[in-house]
Amino acid sequence: MTEIAFTWQSLADHPLPYSINIETSDPDALPRPTLNITRIGEIPVEKQTFAIGMKCSGSREAEVEIKISVEIVVDKATNNVTELVFKRKKFCLVGKVDEQPDVTSEDPLQKENLIPQNGGLVTLVIGGILAFVLVGTLIIVAYCARGPTKRPTHAGHLIKTSSFQRLQTLSSTNQSSIYVSPSTLGGPTYATLTRPILHDYEQHPEELHRRISELTVQKCRIRLYNLVQEGTYGRVYRGTYNDTQNVLVKTVAQHANQTQVSLLLQEGMNLYGASHQGILSVLGVSIEDHTTPFVLYPSINNTRNLKLFLLEPGCARSITTIQMVLMSSQIATAIGHLHSHGVLHKDIASRNCVIDDNLQIKLCDSSLSRDLFPGDYNCLGDKENRPVKWLSLEALQRKQFTESSDTWAFGVLMWELCTFAKMPYAEVDPFEMEHYLRDGYRLAQPFNCPDELFRIMAYCWALMPTERPSFGHLQICLQDFYTQITRYV
Repeated sequence: MTEIAFTWQSLADHPLPYSINIETSDPDALPRPTLNITRIGEIPVEKQTFAIGMKCSGSREAEVEIKISVEIVVDKATNNVTELVFKRKKFCLVGKVDEQPDVTSEDPLQKENLIPQNGGLVTLVIGGILAFVLVGTLIIVAYCARGPTKRPTHAGHLIKTSSFQRLQTLSSTNQSSIYVSPSTLGGPTYATLTRPILHDYEQHPEELHRRISELTVQKCRIRLYNLVQEGTYGRVYRGTYNDTQNVLVKTVAQHANQTQVSLLLQEGMNLYGASHQGILSVLGVSIEDHTTPFVLYPSINNTRNLKLFLLEPGCARSITTIQMVLMSSQIATAIGHLHSHGVLHKDIASRNCVIDDNLQIKLCDSSLSRDLFPGDYNCLGDKENRPVKWLSLEALQRKQFTESSDTWAFGVLMWELCTFAKMPYAEVDPFEMEHYLRDGYRLAQPFNCPDELFRIMAYCWALMPTERPSFGHLQICLQDFYTQITRYV
């Protein structure tokens, strides 16, 4: 058996979006199977037959399990997604390479091609059975999709490009569906700052020295175990303090210059004194040798960088929409806490958050981010590396930072969550970003992102800062959407 054939059809009067993922238990003996349709597309309203090719490499003998996962979006408005899982086993022999003729697909958009004609009687029988099961399941799915609730239509048409789109100007009359009157806001309960936060250490160097002295710990009490991240000069380690407390340690290499050392200490102190469950505040500092300072942060339940977590291969299959909403809500609460104390973050992004095994997220400072994530920062000729793709138009043009510019960056962070840390505006040259934003272009709706969740992102990117929601509004919107989607679970 070298391939399995499937026949499917959407009975919902319109094509249904799908995604197919195929895994094998032994990639050496049986490399990744091939498809003669795209792995992401739409189930047509007419019957369609496609095939999955399973070609042994002949490198060794093995019994390989093939897992075929088909995810079908029945209704994006209610996040109604059905997942079908098929499992088959195939025996591969040493020296026996399965023949698999090459063909040209009729669809110019198809990336992987396979002819399903020579599979023999076994293929026909198995393919027929699986096709019958698949068609039967799709009939049930289509029946559910025919419910009386119709998907809401947008007020205007979006002009989509490969990764961004031009959004209609949002007027105050359109905001009633997502905004809540300020009078209805219940004052959220925040933790308090144990000490005032101060960012401008160049103006107040004595304050930086005072805070470092308060946080100074002995380097002999710090043990480094393994390197987590490494940049040109920046390093992040896992370790312990006093052999009892797990910590993340940020430091620099021996060849780092004094400017790089100063940046680590200044940016590491940016959230000093923040006492909130959603903020990762500095725990201690060691500068005994004055060349390679250690900046310590608490690490509970395997705390790690959020962007690196999202980039892990298995993350896309394990994180649900509900979890994404909860993660966004956690970050919004943390930023709202900073804003309630008059503090701006100015660099909100997944790279400046951490997450633990319980999917609890904390907002952290941006120390070493320019070195550890150099692709996220660009210099526009002003000798300053800035997170251009995360900046609002006024921050990009005039370096004007407000609570509204933090809101804009939060919308980009939500987009990162939904795309599993893809680069925003990947095709746009950093020098062209101001032009694109001024002309009304914004990030496009990610695949499988519900309309309501994308609508929250889009309001964060309103051209006028005064039209963007506060984080109090955002928390209510996210909570309302969470309540809505959990009704169906």
